[in-house]
Amino acid sequence: MSGLVDVAIIGAGPVGLAAAIACKRAGLSYVVLEKGCVVNAIFEYPTYMSFFTTAPELEIGNHPMVTGHDKPDRRDALMYYRLVTQREALNVEQYTEVTAVHAAPAGFTVQVEKRDGNSGVVEARRVVVATGYYDNPMALGIPGEDSDNVSHYYTEAHPFMGLNVTVIGAGNSAADAALDLWRGGANVTMVVRAPELKPTIKYWVRPDLENRIKEGSITAHFNSQVVEIHPDLVRVQRQDGTTWDLPTHFTFALTGYRPDLSFLSGLGLAQHPDECLVLSDHYESSVPGLFVAGSAGFAGKTNQVFIENGRFHADVAVAEITRQLGSGVLRQG
Repeated sequence: MSGLVDVAIIGAGPVGLAAAIACKRAGLSYVVLEKGCVVNAIFEYPTYMSFFTTAPELEIGNHPMVTGHDKPDRRDALMYYRLVTQREALNVEQYTEVTAVHAAPAGFTVQVEKRDGNSGVVEARRVVVATGYYDNPMALGIPGEDSDNVSHYYTEAHPFMGLNVTVIGAGNSAADAALDLWRGGANVTMVVRAPELKPTIKYWVRPDLENRIKEGSITAHFNSQVVEIHPDLVRVQRQDGTTWDLPTHFTFALTGYRPDLSFLSGLGLAQHPDECLVLSDHYESSVPGLFVAGSAGFAGKTNQVFIENGRFHADVAVAEITRQLGSGVLRQG
């Protein structure tokens, strides 16, 4: 990773890969820096998860996505993005975490750390941040949250057959997990801070969950919150402040995710009150030359930016970068 590249792309999710393809086709030199594997967030999805949308809405670089289902599943997506990366021979550095980005005379220096502990620096004229948000769960901030029997990510039901499992949350992730766990033989209890399930739950999932709650197959405690987690129970607090202990072997805290842009903290990025970054029509941030594509720039609106629309941010950003570099636009500040 020596020498100066036109563009350093941070994140090898679908949006980052789309940016890499756009750079390649524009004749720009680039490198993609990914702290995990290619499309690491999708790799972390529930094992048997299906996407909300159809295959064409997940495609990048005009590569067709062919599946045998109406809606692609996790395995389909992993195979698709892996093959696109290989067929395009994209320059992706996996297991390379970006720890800091600094302004430099030529543009930026990007500090990285490899999985083996070796560190280095990438110099780039422009930077595209496409890190998403799924690797940064919203912490509950309660005792026991970091215990071995707690997870912010759901995988599959098989290991929990016959066990008491508490699901914290009332959105899509919590709904899918609760139903899958119940069908896998777990004793499922949901703890929901709000008075009802979130209205954004997928329309074909919500009635299923509501009926399971109504018939008593899944227990749901609304207007309640978990305040402590222990090896064999969670302590739940009602709105009136009283508490009770719920026997629990394992807890899934599925309360949402937020982008983590701490590696950009030294640049002084401007934000809106809802934590979304101030971005131009080309997804350039308040720091000239630093672009943010996909959901990474939309902390307060993560339910509005997905692969389906975020993939187009990459094309717009790279088109602007190509214009700037081609016209000799100099970085200001």
